Amino acid sequence: MDVFVVGALHLDVVVDAPHLPALDETVVGSSVAYRFGGKGGNQAVAAARMGARTGMAGQVGTDGFGEQILGALDAAGVDRRQVRQSSGASGMSVAVVDRNGDYGAVIVSGANLGIDPIEVTPPDGLKVLLLQNEIPEAVNLAVAMHVPAETLIILNAAPARPLAPTLLKRTDIFVVNRVEHLALLASLSEAGIPPEEKTILATRGAEGLALTEPGYEPVALPAHIVPVVSTHGAGDAFVGALAAELARGAKLPAATRFAQGAAALAVTTPPDARSEIKEAEVRAFLLQTASR
Repeated sequence: MDVFVVGALHLDVVVDAPHLPALDETVVGSSVAYRFGGKGGNQAVAAARMGARTGMAGQVGTDGFGEQILGALDAAGVDRRQVRQSSGASGMSVAVVDRNGDYGAVIVSGANLGIDPIEVTPPDGLKVLLLQNEIPEAVNLAVAMHVPAETLIILNAAPARPLAPTLLKRTDIFVVNRVEHLALLASLSEAGIPPEEKTILATRGAEGLALTEPGYEPVALPAHIVPVVSTHGAGDAFVGALAAELARGAKLPAATRFAQGAAALAVTTPPDARSEIKEAEVRAFLLQTASR
């Protein structure tokens, strides 16, 4: 298997509104949609769409949301044999997307908090293990320690939280945004690990990202300038594409540019139409932008 994702599965309730509500403000929205989500789920689907043989371990409830989540994994071609169903509610989120495509969200973890690491078995010959912070750290740590040293471990350290020294040492690549980057640096400092000894991709939205890799000078990669329809899920599109390209053997800078292309296409495409974005579309986009 190319990519194995252990993470959260949600059904997202997405509301379009002119702006995000302020404290005590009620805003009149224009539409509502129910979409497959959760960082783990989104990243697994993104990796599969980018051509990687992808598996997923997680947990959903026995409710209607859970059935929709399982159906979305099947439609994307994700191997979900390690996605368990438990009694109770599936994870969900509520997101408000403004007229500029920016958003704010609240998640309710539900069944995701009940993932049992004993029931998670990374496949033999796995190339990339992909983790996030929407599930308990004990699960991430147990799975990370279970894979062989040659398996590349990517941790999308979102949302921000303190990280155990053992997980910090075992993780090969961290993907973080501005807030998560600060939390990661604090955890590294507390563990006595110099940040320059770790590979970190710090995303900056429209400003691009910063890549630090041991033995190399830091690199700033600008973002693609594209019209924005919605940024919701773009970060997960980036991480999933990154994992898929690394599993194919690409070097990190090249894989990062590929992932930036996938994210750029995601933000320019309505979420309901993103299933059409595949590896070929990303490569064509990158060729087109390189020729400008």
